[in-house]
Amino acid sequence: MDGSFGALLRGHRRAAGLTQEALAERAALSGQAVGALERGDRRFPHRDTVARLAVALGLTDEQRAAFLAAASRRSAPRPSPAGGAGGAAPVTGRALPRQLPGAVAYFTGRDAPAKTMFELVERSSTVVVSAISGMAGIGKTAFAVHWAHQVKERFPDGQLYVNLRGFDPGRPPMSPAAAVHAFLEALDVPPHHIPTSLEAQVGLYLSRLAGQRVLIVLDNAYDAEQVRPLLPGAPGCLALVTSRNQLTSLAASDGADLVTLDLLTVAEARELLVARLGADRTSAEPCAVEEIITRCGRLPLALAIVAARAAAHPQFPMAALAEELRHAQGSLDAFGSGDPATNVRTAFSCSYQALPAAAARLFRLLGIHPGPDITASAAASLAGLPVRRVRSLLKELTCANLAVEHAPGRFGVHDLLRAYAGEQAQAHEPSRQRRAATHRMLDHYLHTAYTASRLLAPGGDPMALTPPQPGTIPEHPADHQRSLDWFTAEHPVLLAVVDHAVATGWDAHAWQLAWALTDFLSRRGYWHDDIATQRAALAAARRLADPAAQARAHRLLALDCIQLARYDEAHTHLSCALDLAVRADDRTGQAHTHNSLVVVWARQGRYDLSLGHARQALVLYQAIGHRVGQAEALNAVGWSYAQLGDHQQALTSCQQGLALQQELGNGPGQAAIWDSLGYAHHHLGHHDQAVTCYQHALDLHRDFGSRYSEADVLVHLGDTHRTAHRPDAARTAWQLALDILTDLDHPDADQVRDQLHRLSDA
Repeated sequence: MDGSFGALLRGHRRAAGLTQEALAERAALSGQAVGALERGDRRFPHRDTVARLAVALGLTDEQRAAFLAAASRRSAPRPSPAGGAGGAAPVTGRALPRQLPGAVAYFTGRDAPAKTMFELVERSSTVVVSAISGMAGIGKTAFAVHWAHQVKERFPDGQLYVNLRGFDPGRPPMSPAAAVHAFLEALDVPPHHIPTSLEAQVGLYLSRLAGQRVLIVLDNAYDAEQVRPLLPGAPGCLALVTSRNQLTSLAASDGADLVTLDLLTVAEARELLVARLGADRTSAEPCAVEEIITRCGRLPLALAIVAARAAAHPQFPMAALAEELRHAQGSLDAFGSGDPATNVRTAFSCSYQALPAAAARLFRLLGIHPGPDITASAAASLAGLPVRRVRSLLKELTCANLAVEHAPGRFGVHDLLRAYAGEQAQAHEPSRQRRAATHRMLDHYLHTAYTASRLLAPGGDPMALTPPQPGTIPEHPADHQRSLDWFTAEHPVLLAVVDHAVATGWDAHAWQLAWALTDFLSRRGYWHDDIATQRAALAAARRLADPAAQARAHRLLALDCIQLARYDEAHTHLSCALDLAVRADDRTGQAHTHNSLVVVWARQGRYDLSLGHARQALVLYQAIGHRVGQAEALNAVGWSYAQLGDHQQALTSCQQGLALQQELGNGPGQAAIWDSLGYAHHHLGHHDQAVTCYQHALDLHRDFGSRYSEADVLVHLGDTHRTAHRPDAARTAWQLALDILTDLDHPDADQVRDQLHRLSDA
């Protein structure tokens, strides 16, 4: 600012008959700010400050233009006390605070939040407060300091920085009074001029900032109360606050904009390793680099620790470092260091130790859960607490960034945080209590999955479950659609829970949960997932010496193998299943196995054999009074007759089965028989009746989410349209089928693709 602005301001003030204090009151500034402007101590008065002074002085348009122009001109530095030019000394006669830590080395990524912050500064004409939060080790300080260096030239009156020690190991949080006192000293207030009360100190601090453009970084804050006294009160300043806690109250009461840092993307994590270790070293072992990124969970602190170890040992292959992480799976031993500031376990412990007791216990128990996420009701079962109470505790964990609500009602915990929580559970939860929590968690998923599976497949065999443990809170889906939604949302969790049950010796839960899952997995075409769960179920059933459970697992494995055209494996599993069912005198299991043999022989074109097994299944189902089984066997008999060319007999058998399925209200069973009826009508030349039957089948399969069966019916529907000389309708049906089969990565997709090509050629 030119010195003439100070003289101009003084002249206008005196002409208006105002004291400095009176003008300051009119302009909503401090008297010290007005005095500093008249003395020329403020080199760059904020435009908003100048505009308010012009209004308070009652200037004419011409006077206002000259006033604003004078404020925009810079002046030469004021003479130093020695009479020289003052060198680099600012016009205020004191050194401006330059407290930002050094620029962060090897900083990468964070383009999206940085852009958000730039836009925030550009559009705001008031005090800007940005609260940056995220889990321990996510890089909040690094981001804040890096970004502050990018914008510091916009704040010519200096930069203030303080580590508030909200989560420092071994040191208590800094008090607001201590932070304000330090800032006043940095603002060149003599110690004997600093008041003794916090209220007076804050008043002086705000007065010093008035009319200034200062960047203030309040790092590592514990809560909003620690920060509020340090926030600037006048436009032109920017406060950056970092905290592991989500400072939502700052947004509500102080207008802060909340920025939450997420994990690095894979590309950003790779860029970090390249910056630390060089492109040659990382590009030479791309697979090892990808594994390191995965095992570090894309957490910047973990990546930095591994990168530092790699840099310290340039002769170590990256694959050796990846192997170290692999062997440390489930523990944080690979992420330790001698410096608490760069130790993942220490970083996590500061957040954990700040939790109230109940929230800390829930966090520990989340270390028992296999992930990847959890609902409030599942967490309530894990903890043995009411759902309402657990929702409150989960909110505390999300506010502390020890969990994240990534979708409404679904809470995730980072893999490394889960490992830390598991360590705390081992250290602080007695084994009996850990086992009880695991039992409740498994009961929650098993009983909910069983309820949902009965709604998906109401004709399925019942399963005798042990009552859930006290404190377990299973969910109760109300209908088919809600059951399908529950399975869809919990799909990855249920797979992890089955693996966890096997690994921790809960064999009965393992095979029962796998059984409850199979209808959903098969219906959605997740055959590889079902194979994994049924193999786990088979191993568990063998350890339990339960032949019926072993037979069931073999049979379900066979059905998955059939879908993947692995017919030899299917025969092997069905042979084992039949032998076990006979030895266990399980006639239901024998009948189910014969019905499965129908499918595998039909897939291989041996319809004479499939008809024989269908008849055996029908006899067994009739003998034991299994009505759903009878209906399914009648359909199998009818389908086999149709494939052998006896379409009228096929209609007779399938119509009997359909009447029985309709009586039982079994929607999936009806869909299968409508498909068979459509096939028989097609080959009898009843094309319109065939289309009607296929449409019934499609509607039911879509209602029940049976994607592969839907595709299968669409193929048959396309066949009928082609035979009826309706090529466009055939093309539409086959294209829909191809889309589903391609999405399922099913081998039948090639056949449908060939049919479409032949149709186009014709």
